[in-house]
Amino acid sequence: MLWSPTITDKDMENPTFPTLPRPQEPLDWTYSMRRDMQEIIPGLFLGPYSSAMRSKCEQLLKAGITHIVCIRQDVEANFIRPNFPDKFLYLVLDIADSQTSNIIQYIPQVKSFIDSCLFNGGRVLIHGNGGISRSAALTIGYIMETYGLPYNQVFTYVQQKRFCISPNEGFVSQLREYEPIYRAKLTLENGETSQGAGKFKRSIDEVEEMDGWEAMS
Repeated sequence: MLWSPTITDKDMENPTFPTLPRPQEPLDWTYSMRRDMQEIIPGLFLGPYSSAMRSKCEQLLKAGITHIVCIRQDVEANFIRPNFPDKFLYLVLDIADSQTSNIIQYIPQVKSFIDSCLFNGGRVLIHGNGGISRSAALTIGYIMETYGLPYNQVFTYVQQKRFCISPNEGFVSQLREYEPIYRAKLTLENGETSQGAGKFKRSIDEVEEMDGWEAMS
């Protein structure tokens, strides 16, 4: 079953940000753990494709997973695919792990999908291929916007749970720029018409209209 982005998080909007769950003690990370998924915040898991393969159905069900964000590019579609469309609700995104890919344009869609999942008591896994760059970037972007935090703080938080994350430099640059964008967007959505809100309106429109992160080389 594939998710269609018709669900909004309008009922879940709040002008104030919730508190990020207090991190537990850092994991005693081992290399083999990169093949598994880790719970980053309650109900949100990050991992590689190997954590969502056909052989892992039982583990996914045991973990209570109900939704999966599957990230791949065209050339990966033959081996990175929704394996359990009858058991989980999928959001499939075609994103290349390239510094020129505009990844922040997908954050609102991912946020709506995750918020709907968590609001209804579900649990969601975000995976790409290795669970290192694309899926990590979207996880970081989601947490930034949900909790009102800057990139560096969220990167450190996520890395404490999944040490191997390493978004590419293009994604990092975009995520650093995303904080004023999501804050301005929230201001506009809450009907505030201050000069500051208008000041950022063009930036939001530009991000939504970009076909790629062309300005970076």
